[in-house]
Amino acid sequence: MGGDVLRWSGYRSMPWKNGGGTTREVASGAVQAPVASAGPADGFDWRVSVADVDAGGPFSSFPGIDRVITLVEGEGMVLTVDGTPQPVEPLNPFAFSGDAVTDCRLEAGAVRDMNVMTRRGRATAQVGMVTVAAAQGAEMVCAAGETLLVMAATEGVAVGGPDGRETSLGRLDCVRHEGPGTLTLRGEGAVAAIRITAAR
Repeated sequence: MGGDVLRWSGYRSMPWKNGGGTTREVASGAVQAPVASAGPADGFDWRVSVADVDAGGPFSSFPGIDRVITLVEGEGMVLTVDGTPQPVEPLNPFAFSGDAVTDCRLEAGAVRDMNVMTRRGRATAQVGMVTVAAAQGAEMVCAAGETLLVMAATEGVAVGGPDGRETSLGRLDCVRHEGPGTLTLRGEGAVAAIRITAAR
């Protein structure tokens, strides 16, 4: 379909950096930055993952990393970022610095969240939620030099690529597309659109 289909069942599970939980890596990569800068120190310029948070507590520190977190399952949580409480509602992306001292309080039990990390000075990310309506569908255009990841936040969405082929996505399955092209969305549900570009 002109892009890589990444399935929840195939995501690699690994412990959190601070050992407090587990995460599943969806995808990661490097960018061709337009300015001279040091490459990734620990293997990525950008990374998308899904974490299970079973209890409140401190977040891992990621110096030099910008983060966007989106609650994809669960009722809500409050992040205290450098002393300031920040409510995080379901399917509402929240951006913060990986350098910040961050603590999590769960509002109503365990949650699952999608994390997008980018190395400052190397890559930037935009994360938005898109509702797909059965009557009209939706389109997403990927620009030159851009990586577009479309992750299903619900069941019921199919993604078609520039080659006209279509694939159905289960919950938290993802399609990764590189460079210019248009993806079409059909069905009824919600997806996260993650756009990765080189920092300027």
